Amino acid sequence: MTSITGSGLNGGTFDFLSKERTIAGANFNRWLVPPAALAIHLCIGMAYGFSVFWLPLSKSIGIDKSVTCAADSSFFSEIFTTSCDWKISTLGWMYTLFFVFLGLSAAIWGGWLERAGPRKAGVVAAFCWCGGMLLSALGIYLHQFWIMLIGSGVIGGIGLGLGYISPVSTLIKWFPDRRGMATGMAIMGFGGGAMIGSPLAQKLMVYYATPTSVGVWQAFATLAVIYFVFMMAGALGYRVPASGWSPAGWTPPATGSGKAMISSNQVHLKNAHKTPQFWLIWGVLCLNVTAGIGVLGMASPMLQEVFGGKLLGLDLSFNDLSGDQKKAIAATAAGFIGLLSLFNIAGRFFWASVSDKLGRKVTYAIFFLLGIALYASAPTAGHSGSIALFAGAFCIIVSMYGGGFATVPAYLADMFGTQFVGAIHGRLLTAWSAAGIFGPVIVNYIREYQIAQGIPKAQVYDTTMLVLAGLLIAGFVCNLLIRPVDAKYHMSEADVVATRKLAHESEAAPMTAGSAAASSGPTVVIAWLLVGLPLAWGIWQTVQKAVVLFK
Repeated sequence: MTSITGSGLNGGTFDFLSKERTIAGANFNRWLVPPAALAIHLCIGMAYGFSVFWLPLSKSIGIDKSVTCAADSSFFSEIFTTSCDWKISTLGWMYTLFFVFLGLSAAIWGGWLERAGPRKAGVVAAFCWCGGMLLSALGIYLHQFWIMLIGSGVIGGIGLGLGYISPVSTLIKWFPDRRGMATGMAIMGFGGGAMIGSPLAQKLMVYYATPTSVGVWQAFATLAVIYFVFMMAGALGYRVPASGWSPAGWTPPATGSGKAMISSNQVHLKNAHKTPQFWLIWGVLCLNVTAGIGVLGMASPMLQEVFGGKLLGLDLSFNDLSGDQKKAIAATAAGFIGLLSLFNIAGRFFWASVSDKLGRKVTYAIFFLLGIALYASAPTAGHSGSIALFAGAFCIIVSMYGGGFATVPAYLADMFGTQFVGAIHGRLLTAWSAAGIFGPVIVNYIREYQIAQGIPKAQVYDTTMLVLAGLLIAGFVCNLLIRPVDAKYHMSEADVVATRKLAHESEAAPMTAGSAAASSGPTVVIAWLLVGLPLAWGIWQTVQKAVVLFK
């Protein structure tokens, strides 16, 4: 009788997707796994860059000028209309759905990912993210926004969630000696995806544009194909270490000892959310991200309104500038956004790597204490007229925003062990979904209230900065209260063994000849070049924009 894994739905053609087939042998080079993770994260990270499509899409019918809908048109009529263009505020709902479904899908299917393995999850993510983009291309072509919401918003959002968490558990298990650095490398890709995708999308739209088309649906379709190739290559490149594997010469730290506060025990997924540690870390991530995402969402208007004509060397407020002058400072603000993007990416790798030395708790304490000081001093920097001080403060703030994302998976592994860290991380990402609502709401509504009270635009962010500093004080307290997980939540050794069997984990399996060859040095170099060259191109594009800030 043929085994289940050898034929049928779980075998045969699709057997290579099974978790058992991804277990690496003793000769596998673990440095092949980070570029595989980057290949996926650099693609799904384009979610941050979708705003590049909003302006062209708002003129998809009028081409040169938007064809506005009737003043009494409702949102629901707008998503079905074919006679007028979409408003940018309407298009922004796709961005909202991205991160809502990212958090939901990561929370719902995180447990399945641990059982199915990163390869299968990565393949599903590729089909969802790229298939969603193709469906959106159809929606753009037919001018049906509801199709776009289902395509990129819902289906693509599910792909975002699965793609985001797919490498986390695997990388932590491959790099128990450098957990922070490993996850930082992958999650750095999510922050860097827009640096590659946005300029590439801009070039594609220019290439495909005609007198009757803005070129967006063609750009969507082209990106979907490119991303599918990279994401499938990344998913098929995933390997998981055998149970009990550790790097040669590495000795695990003593349980709960020293600054790392790393536990060697495992906590089951079903119990993790019952611990105070889970909700304290949830609060730590939510508060750190709320402050950071609020600033990121308003970075461009904030710089323009705080400094106004000073960005052009003129002693004029923002309201006193002419239309052409406002366009000129908008270009400078775009450079500021590019600079923040670079620090967002660099912070993910830098701070996560630092956490391997200092420990996760100390690293987050630095985030909060330094963040409180920077937010509280930002109004002074703004009123002093020092663009360099103001921009520098927010570059550091955004680096810690990115660093918080990259450090939290290692924090969870330290607290709950590595067995369910991917699934626990998936549930924790609901903090990101919540922060995605809280941050923009706090910043936008405080700004609107201040303006309604007649406060000059150069001063409307002063109160906001103090409120955000207050959020970080609460985050610092949450982090301060974190202690090792109570022993009553720890799994027994027998339970761990049984769980690993259910998760299709086994001891080291012999590698095939092809797999052994794939572990050679030249293959590692090629793998890193395939993800490194596009990332370097994206960084160069961003640096060129950022230079404008200092001219």
